[in-house]
Amino acid sequence: MQKMKSKMDVGTAAYEQIEKVNRRNQILVQELNNTPHTKTEIRELVSQITNEKIDETTEIRLPFYTDFGQNLHLGKNVYISNCSMFVDLGGIYIGDNVLIGPNTTITSVNHRVNPEERRHLNFKSVYIHDNAWLGANVTVTPGTVIGENAIVAAGAVVTKNVPANTIVAGVPARIIKTIKETN
Repeated sequence: MQKMKSKMDVGTAAYEQIEKVNRRNQILVQELNNTPHTKTEIRELVSQITNEKIDETTEIRLPFYTDFGQNLHLGKNVYISNCSMFVDLGGIYIGDNVLIGPNTTITSVNHRVNPEERRHLNFKSVYIHDNAWLGANVTVTPGTVIGENAIVAAGAVVTKNVPANTIVAGVPARIIKTIKETN
């Protein structure tokens, strides 16, 4: 499947292809969340959903939600807590050693502002770099980048890029502290 650029129109052949993948993956998501599974089985089902092998060092707690799945890319040693939602049609890229708290929503899709086009979609990829930590109930909006070693405090709404080695908090998220290296 080719990567989405910037927008998608309802009723096009490309949109229909997305719907076909989505129908298949929603069955897998339901299977994942509605029956007991081992950690290995969870990774295997999520690998089917994302169409990429999930590394054995990654742990995903259920329930796990995604609206598409095949544009979600997970690094190694990632921890995803329960009830997290990934709206990944526009691409979500998660680096190594990332921690994602419960009830986190990461979205790479938005609807257009013009009322006549409201059901049409715009895509902007989200990048979460190595060693980032997203607390509970965080929302990450389309097109944002969370830098290496950054921390997003619980309940924050990320609407702008988060620099590496910083802590952000609030709605919208703002820098509250710089992380200093310790030796």
